[in-house]
Amino acid sequence: MSQLKVYQYPKCSTCRSAVKWLQGQGHELELQHIAEQPPGVEELRTLVKNSGLELKKFFNTSGEVYKSLGLKDKLPQLGEQEQLELLASNGMLIKRPIVSDGKNVTVGFKEETYAEAWGGK
Repeated sequence: MSQLKVYQYPKCSTCRSAVKWLQGQGHELELQHIAEQPPGVEELRTLVKNSGLELKKFFNTSGEVYKSLGLKDKLPQLGEQEQLELLASNGMLIKRPIVSDGKNVTVGFKEETYAEAWGGK
């Protein structure tokens, strides 16, 4: 199986479920603590591009930091670069887990999506 990079927060139950599922499929994982070591602007730009998702899908909209900064109202006024810099500045703003093999990227954890992207046992 392939080596996957997983940007995750170890205390997050969704991240733990995703890691367990991926390990169950036989993947080798490189785990990166998203709060202690958030991805940089260029790394995020690549992840967004490879995911095929809109940048706003990378924001953890249910998180405390997102709410305390009032980003629901501010985000639409921010340009792409500003949004990427915001995400890179605080890993807790990033929806997790993010999984990447260098080409494909998934955000969050839904078993169906993972089976499609990372299955193959």
